[in-house]
Amino acid sequence: MGFKEWLEAPAKGVATTSSPRMNMLRGALARITTPLLPDDYLHLANPLWSARELRGQIVEVRAETADSATLVIKPGWGFHFDYQPGQYVGIGLLVDGKWHWRSYSLTSAPVHADKTIAITVKAMPEGFLSSHIVGGVEPGTIVRLAAPQGNFALPEPLPEKILFLTAGSGVTPIMSMLRAMDRRGAVTDVVHVHSAPTEADAMFRDELQDLASRHDSLRLHLQLTRSMGKFNLDELDTVCPDWRERQAWVCGPGGMLEAVEARWTQEDIADNLHLERFAVDRSGQDGDGGTVTFAKTDRSVEIDGATTLLEAGEKAGVQMPFGCRMGICQTCVVPLEKGAVRDLRNGKLHEEGSRIQTCISTAAGDCTLGL
Repeated sequence: MGFKEWLEAPAKGVATTSSPRMNMLRGALARITTPLLPDDYLHLANPLWSARELRGQIVEVRAETADSATLVIKPGWGFHFDYQPGQYVGIGLLVDGKWHWRSYSLTSAPVHADKTIAITVKAMPEGFLSSHIVGGVEPGTIVRLAAPQGNFALPEPLPEKILFLTAGSGVTPIMSMLRAMDRRGAVTDVVHVHSAPTEADAMFRDELQDLASRHDSLRLHLQLTRSMGKFNLDELDTVCPDWRERQAWVCGPGGMLEAVEARWTQEDIADNLHLERFAVDRSGQDGDGGTVTFAKTDRSVEIDGATTLLEAGEKAGVQMPFGCRMGICQTCVVPLEKGAVRDLRNGKLHEEGSRIQTCISTAAGDCTLGL
């Protein structure tokens, strides 16, 4: 192997980014400093400098509602601020000695002058990490980051007519879109219908109302469900008579998304619809559980039939590739070397030799992954 090939070849234990040049630099640094990795030196100078992974530091925690908070994060070396409004970012927090990963929509507009990003998190009863974040994560905390990704984003050029339908925390990716349009001074003809139980529960209520007051082309309809009832899609004909002509971005609870998808299909305008789901649909049959072995790292962990292979790897301390954690982006695909796994969404069985998505698959007996 020549010197150029040696530099460009993947370095064991060093995570990759979307930039080939950055990957080459990280790999070269890792080899030059072996047996110590660059992080052993870089961390002494600045905890955000890493040749192995993207990192960030929480610089502000800001309450939005009683059960939601915005984290302002300053990313370290290697983070690119040219993400698309509406995309999400993976974030890892160390809690009780274990790294916990989740993906959250970015609520900040791209290319922040102060080089920070923001996510807004709503505490969910079943959400360990969301409750931890809203309940007391401190400024100064170092987090791990995954590069922004996702297809639920505004295109360029912007459509002339846009409809946003959101409910609850489904407003978070839309905030990035609205902030980006406002920053550019390019708010096209936008109708935004947002549902929340009460005014106090409406995330970004004041900012949404301010944006609507400053832009004649932005119309906001706030549906307070406890006093006004659930928004009925038939009301679109009154709230937004030309909704069938608009490109629609919709984000909210699963039932709402299913109803919207069915309505747009019925109207034969499904091509105008863009949906964002916050969680994988685990309506399929659970697997049987079993021992998951990671061939390259020689680690094993036993899991039940409701635990994903991605969660199993993280529990075992294996560096797992991941993105959306919802079965959409394909970042987590790995080879299944032995055994069988089951897709949690539909119960489909995948056997030895398949390439499987670890974020939506679980063990169907003992299995071995090519990691």
